[in-house]
Amino acid sequence: MKRILIALCLTTLLVSPGVCLAADFQKGLDAARKGDFVTALKEWAPLAEQRDADAQFNLGLMYENGRGVPQDYKTAVKWWTLAAEQGHAGAQSNLGVMYDKGQGVPQDDKTAVKWYTLAAEQGHASAQFNLGLRYRKGEGVPQDDKAAVKWYTLAAEQGHAKAQFNLGLRYYNGEGVPQDDKTAVKWYTLAAEQGLAEAQFNLGLMYRNGDGVPQDDKTALKWYTLAAEQGIAEAQYNLGVMYDSGDGVPQDDKTAVKWYTLAAEQGIAEAQGNLGVMYAKGEGVIQDNVYAHMWWNIAASSGDEGASKNRGIVAEMMTPSQIAEAQTLARECVKKNYKGC
Repeated sequence: MKRILIALCLTTLLVSPGVCLAADFQKGLDAARKGDFVTALKEWAPLAEQRDADAQFNLGLMYENGRGVPQDYKTAVKWWTLAAEQGHAGAQSNLGVMYDKGQGVPQDDKTAVKWYTLAAEQGHASAQFNLGLRYRKGEGVPQDDKAAVKWYTLAAEQGHAKAQFNLGLRYYNGEGVPQDDKTAVKWYTLAAEQGLAEAQFNLGLMYRNGDGVPQDDKTALKWYTLAAEQGIAEAQYNLGVMYDSGDGVPQDDKTAVKWYTLAAEQGIAEAQGNLGVMYAKGEGVIQDNVYAHMWWNIAASSGDEGASKNRGIVAEMMTPSQIAEAQTLARECVKKNYKGC
């Protein structure tokens, strides 16, 4: 199955300044933590006007999220710029996000990189991760896998799960570093243990195939299950295969059908084709050629050549009215985006 690459992911949190908190700032912070953003605004606005970088940063968050004020990306950018110009790493990182996404400012990869770099050089993990993404993709900077690995590593060493996952991908694919399955497993594991579904899926693949670890179907099943429960379609399909075959788990057709169905509903052609097999054989479901034809028809339209052949075989055992019914069900299923078929 395909390896999954994490896309841009950005978070912003209210933060407090250093030890010497001004009383007014603390009053605002206490109010914000209680959800009283009107009081927070009252306390922070004068401080922000007096060039308090932390107050400016938090005002930016309020305008970004529409808390206590109407949501206004331009005003968020205004306050973050003022804080960033004073060296506030969180504001620099968030400014990078705004230029990256074109929120409140025209989209500008080079300016995004500028602000990410300033924050990353101060050790801001999210900025380091996002800077790694820019070097990986060559957006705003020349494409450079080694630089991507550098920034991913710095973020990953701070516990940034997506950086850990992307670093695992780099080692697995040998991009910017020598190919190394064991090191890929190390970083996938750290990300997977933080609950990152894509890392859980890839770790399942490593154990299933014996890449970088001894082959272990039970451990593969564990990680696939965690990823599948978070909605990773490929993990759902692979779980279906394992229950279907009895690999790492007692053979169980009903559970196989459950996972095939969830993957099929997300458009995985192989899962749709395997559902056709289950209906044709009556494994885990009541035998039904109409539904076998329906699922093979859907899988065939998604490019599954085996499903096309199977559809032709089952059609020879069906009446014209049954074939027409199956075709109608297939059209209706597609219209429902494969849900509730």
